[in-house]
Amino acid sequence: MIVLENIAQFLDSFFAVNRFEEKERGGIYHHSSKPIRRFGLALEPGMQLTKWVNEQQLDALFLHRPWKLEPGQLAPDIGIVAYHLAFDERLTLGFNPRLAEVFGMSELEVLGEKEGRPIGMIGNTPVENFSVFCEHLNEVFGGSEEIYAGTQSNLCRVAVVGAMTDALVREAALRGADLYITGQLRKPALSAVQEAGIAVVAVGHRRCEEWGLKALAGVLRERWFELEVILNPES
Repeated sequence: MIVLENIAQFLDSFFAVNRFEEKERGGIYHHSSKPIRRFGLALEPGMQLTKWVNEQQLDALFLHRPWKLEPGQLAPDIGIVAYHLAFDERLTLGFNPRLAEVFGMSELEVLGEKEGRPIGMIGNTPVENFSVFCEHLNEVFGGSEEIYAGTQSNLCRVAVVGAMTDALVREAALRGADLYITGQLRKPALSAVQEAGIAVVAVGHRRCEEWGLKALAGVLRERWFELEVILNPES
């Protein structure tokens, strides 16, 4: 029998929440002792959350941003776990080995840190044309927001970072990156982009989260054969 504490303990370990301050660790947001057979994943409480939970007969939920959940919006026996920063750093654009596998990245190294935690990765990739790699990115994330071509038409080293600053862009270029993948383009870093000749793709924050939620579904299905994991269509 799977209960909410089992899922929270597993996710605490998976997200390595001990690296964070207590208030940032996440975990059980609403307690329940109800056995869990059907587990829903959503980024945040949408307008159709109650309807979706009822139609899917969910026993518990994962929420990335739970703060807009209204009192009484869900039945009291629906358990909830919530992880915000830990989810972002582990399953979106940061040091994310699962995403590195999708991109074919090897020899991963940390790029950038925040409070002693890695916020990005850099690694080698099979040589690929920039436009072809952008098509690959669109297949993975379902699109992108902004693209800047660099001076190199072929890529062999890529940086994936959950932030974009002048210093991070310059470090990526200095360490041989031909492409810098991030969530949102930051204008203060554009001078470094132009001077270094590095290509940039801003995927979009929401797309990164959606990819992370799908990845989390796979993680949970790998852990529990009997657990039915359902993704919220709004996510």
